[in-house]
Amino acid sequence: MPSELNLSSLKPAQKRTARKRVGRGMGSGKGRYAGRGIKGQKSRSGSHKMKARFEGGQTPLFMRLPKLPGNTSKDAMPIGPFRTRTQGVNVRDLERVFDAGSEVTPEVLKEKRLIRTTRIDVKILGQGDLTKKLTVSAHLASQSAREKIEAAGGTITLLREPKVRKRKRHRKPAPQVEADVETREGEGEASEAEADASEAEAEPEAQPEGE
Repeated sequence: MPSELNLSSLKPAQKRTARKRVGRGMGSGKGRYAGRGIKGQKSRSGSHKMKARFEGGQTPLFMRLPKLPGNTSKDAMPIGPFRTRTQGVNVRDLERVFDAGSEVTPEVLKEKRLIRTTRIDVKILGQGDLTKKLTVSAHLASQSAREKIEAAGGTITLLREPKVRKRKRHRKPAPQVEADVETREGEGEASEAEADASEAEAEPEAQPEGE
């Protein structure tokens, strides 16, 4: 290195190699079509900026494959594939960020950068340990998180009441259906009796051997 560093003594660490300038005439070695050939998609500008899934216009592979059914499929709205309507915060994060006796709210969680926005519901999850007494206010909380917060001497308040799902009850068959089954069984027994009577009439009576 030179003893004195100035603009006249500055040099690049590696020798620069100029890029080959194509399309500058027949004598340049890359003139006329500039190495792109004649016509076609790859001879046009922007042809090398295609997305990886592009297959020349035919149906892409990800559209030909079968999709998952239900609300976890990509086509399902509004949640999309494996998305949820809540953002989770574990109790281990509360232990790491907050001091004992602190009040935890969605606004404070955003200030501490534990969540990104307050427009999405916050759910407290139970991963990790909690030893500090905290006053937590959140939209939802798992059972394990609630037990750990209360075991540490804290309290948790739900900002939104959990939805109670009603169990589906199987309907008992109507009595009319049972009556229809009984009448069908009676008709079946009557038809069997008629068949037995017709078979008995069709059989000839046995004559004695002496006649």
